[in-house]
Amino acid sequence: MRLPVSLKSFTRLDPLFDTPMSLSLVLQFLLFALAVFGHACLLMVMLNVVYSQPYHKKFLSALRALAGLVIWGGPIAFAYFQGIDVLAMIRNAALPGEYLLAGYLVLALVMACVLFPIATIRRRMRRLPVGVHEVTTILDVVKELGNPPWGDGPKMRMARRPLNDIFHVDFTTLTITRPDLPAEWDGLTLLQLSDLHFFGTPSREFFDCVVRRCLSDGVPDLLMITGDIVDDDPYLAWIEPILAPLRWKIGAFAILGNHDWWQDFDTVRQNFRNLGIHVVSNSWEQIDVRGRPMTVIGHEGPWFRPAPDLSKCPAEGFRVLLSHTPDNIRWAKRNGVSLMLSGHNHGGQIRVPFFGSIFVPSKYSRRYDEGTFFESPTFLHVNRGLSGKAPYRLFCRPQVTRLILKRG
Repeated sequence: MRLPVSLKSFTRLDPLFDTPMSLSLVLQFLLFALAVFGHACLLMVMLNVVYSQPYHKKFLSALRALAGLVIWGGPIAFAYFQGIDVLAMIRNAALPGEYLLAGYLVLALVMACVLFPIATIRRRMRRLPVGVHEVTTILDVVKELGNPPWGDGPKMRMARRPLNDIFHVDFTTLTITRPDLPAEWDGLTLLQLSDLHFFGTPSREFFDCVVRRCLSDGVPDLLMITGDIVDDDPYLAWIEPILAPLRWKIGAFAILGNHDWWQDFDTVRQNFRNLGIHVVSNSWEQIDVRGRPMTVIGHEGPWFRPAPDLSKCPAEGFRVLLSHTPDNIRWAKRNGVSLMLSGHNHGGQIRVPFFGSIFVPSKYSRRYDEGTFFESPTFLHVNRGLSGKAPYRLFCRPQVTRLILKRG
């Protein structure tokens, strides 16, 4: 009996794989899918690096839209014009353009099959540094207020999307034990707030609720605010009434971030001064903390320049660095910083189960998206921030951090 043509095609052997044609087609689809995934990873890494630089927000927004188009539309166009047989394209390259395409396909496959899995596994295996203990409780703001504080921001509809975590705030207590800590500072507390992003959504009720919770946990010795306060100039009026209830025993310090750089940053600084919060900017101050010197350094780079000049900074004493972006970690290590507090990366805001963050505006891409790190001699804590210009978080709750320094 003669077999139908369609059945013959599934039993004929493909010389490239020496396997049935159906299996060959499956392998083609698999390799194409891996190349597409690697292509997306490569573009996201490049986008992350570009977003870490001091470019205008309109340029960055246009670039992000273009990257999205290339990530999603590129593979469709590629399959339509070139097909999906990635291995054949690599093996049969003969012209300069074909070699370039083959090289990019190999790079995409290496990213998908080697680099991305290694990076993801390493991140999954990452643990808190020795000497650091973390405890987190969650504040359900909707339950606390009795209603969702949607506000009236231009992106309010985004806040209503399902699975959104913007109203569930992690209050994280980090206990950091250091042998070089002065005995007088045993139990010293620092409250870190970052990335408030006043933009109408969440509403002022949300931030008032968070501040009340900060006060209920006790008055910290030091208050540290690490940038990105406003996303539009009309919301400058929120700064003083929202932050005025905060209290501290010794001092309060603040720096600005890239979103403040795009707004009326002089007014942001003045609002802080009106509240009695020292704006250290790209400079340093030495203060007395329980009879011992502490140097508080601000680093607002790469947006505000020049970088801090520490040539006249006393060598002795504990150095605390406020840097909006964790990208300044190498600078901190070179300059003997003991504790570095950052924000900016928001933990990625959208985190995929197991894989973690996707978009992180850092020249190190996802490496310092959130959490606590130790790179001698510096402890770095990257706070996920309280809000964002885009009010949507998936598996990535907002965060307030209280640090307790212990001698041990």
